[in-house]
Amino acid sequence: MIRTRDTDVPFDEFSRTCDLVDAYFGETIDDVALHAPVSRRQLVAVLARAQLTGCHLSFDDARDRTVVYRSDRETLSWLEGSFWTDLASHHDLSPDEQRAAREVHRRILEAVDGDVTHYESDRDPFVRIERAIRRD
Repeated sequence: MIRTRDTDVPFDEFSRTCDLVDAYFGETIDDVALHAPVSRRQLVAVLARAQLTGCHLSFDDARDRTVVYRSDRETLSWLEGSFWTDLASHHDLSPDEQRAAREVHRRILEAVDGDVTHYESDRDPFVRIERAIRRD
């Protein structure tokens, strides 16, 4: 299901998704929010929208995606296309919100994929969180 601004998402689902991205991205959110003109809360909300929108993406036999890492918890990939631009358009995100959220995803991919010199501006980083992360 593609979620857009016209799709109703129950508040409890959105709230759970905010908790999920906060637990998964953790300090990366703090690092990006520190230098971006968006608050931490804004960034968590944008990352939650990205998860809800990106939950429909299939990474099996997809030609427009390069999967960097996959586990039962997450899928890290480079998307050919305009995921972040489309997300910003559908959810009326500011350019700063879009850049900050994209940067969080890029940093995670860079941490796993190493030097991302092959990264091009037309490829979108995306981390799809598959399962909740337990905090002990």
